[in-house]
Amino acid sequence: MIEIIEYPSERAEQKIREIALRRPGADPELEARVMEIIRAVREQGDEAVMSYVRRFDAPDLEDGRLRVSGEEIAAACREVDADFLSIIRTAIRNIEEFHKRQLKYSHFMTAPDGTFIGQTVRPVRAAGVYAPGGRAGETPLISSVLMNVIPARLAGVADIALITPPRKDGSINPFLLAAAHEVGVGRIYRAGSAWGVAALAYGTQTISSVDVIAGPGNIYVALAKKLLSGEVGIDMIAGPSEILVLADSSARADFIAADLLSQAEHDAMASSVCITTEEKLAGEISVELSGQLAALARAQTASASLERYGAVFVVSRMETAFELANRIAPEHLELHIKDPFLWLGKVENAGAVFIGDYTPEPVGDYFAGPNHVLPTAGSARFASALGVDDFLKKTSVIAYSRAAFERDARSIIRLAELEGLSAHAGSVRIRLGEGNGK
Repeated sequence: MIEIIEYPSERAEQKIREIALRRPGADPELEARVMEIIRAVREQGDEAVMSYVRRFDAPDLEDGRLRVSGEEIAAACREVDADFLSIIRTAIRNIEEFHKRQLKYSHFMTAPDGTFIGQTVRPVRAAGVYAPGGRAGETPLISSVLMNVIPARLAGVADIALITPPRKDGSINPFLLAAAHEVGVGRIYRAGSAWGVAALAYGTQTISSVDVIAGPGNIYVALAKKLLSGEVGIDMIAGPSEILVLADSSARADFIAADLLSQAEHDAMASSVCITTEEKLAGEISVELSGQLAALARAQTASASLERYGAVFVVSRMETAFELANRIAPEHLELHIKDPFLWLGKVENAGAVFIGDYTPEPVGDYFAGPNHVLPTAGSARFASALGVDDFLKKTSVIAYSRAAFERDARSIIRLAELEGLSAHAGSVRIRLGEGNGK
């Protein structure tokens, strides 16, 4: 069911390479198709977006229905059950409480010589959030709405737009609409995939442009964000989901197997890995996976994921386990070990860390508060979870008095001349009364 591999070994290195290479954007033909979609939306606006929506999602969607109406949103809020709304509101409070601590403020410094320097912190004008519809709109990623919109709203973004693919009949899942209403989304559009992302970037007759686009999606969404990065800001280019579990003799095989499957069911490209010091535990995990997989709704997807990108690496020491985990730099890292807090300092590269037997990854996906939009494909070596910062702009502010200027002028001239930038030096010299060319 899942390969058990001794580490270090040649087979282990091969498997690690296979896992590392499953990253988006490696197909030039697919990238060219996405570029064609982007170009069509930029040039034709609503006409192109509607054409793609009708072709791939809702064949009979009428003109003028790209934007979801207020009446539809109100109807969705009445349709969902009270228990759902209670759960969503509790999750929102948890996510808000965590992300409030990320808020940044403008700051300034002054000196007796009149120097005034600082930084202003402002939200972007508008942000766009992509919410995958999931299975033709029947299993929408409601949690993605919360995790992407809440940091933007806390940052102070006044205009938040949501795009999501419609169901075949043109409707949007009411649970997704109700969640969007609860977090204060201002406008919602029936547009998915690369055409929805392009519409947010360039704007159309119906969809106003934004400054930052966030949210996960399929390979078309990932490539569109990659190609439009620079035209707009993006959160990250998300790859397939991944989990890595570190386990010692105290760990439970059934818990670990369930957690590995929680990622394997996402996608055949997902990666589920365990690193353990216990060879016996590795075998027990394999047996548990076989048993639990049989009852899984997405068994075929999970099985393909485990076969291609799943592994249990057996190591001799826990120190080696952490070294390997830091090398892989997983999106989700679970610690099923004795005294996990004593080992936490060993974690250098991970999107999020889940500590102990009763903190499975879905706790973070839905409810705990930290963001579930996390770096993948080894990018946790240099990237971080989505947060308030992704929706903020920081602008430096500099004001020199004459005294401060004259104090530093010769140093600035010297540095400019070393760089061969005579006009830079000249703009300082002229203020010293030396003329621009001397």
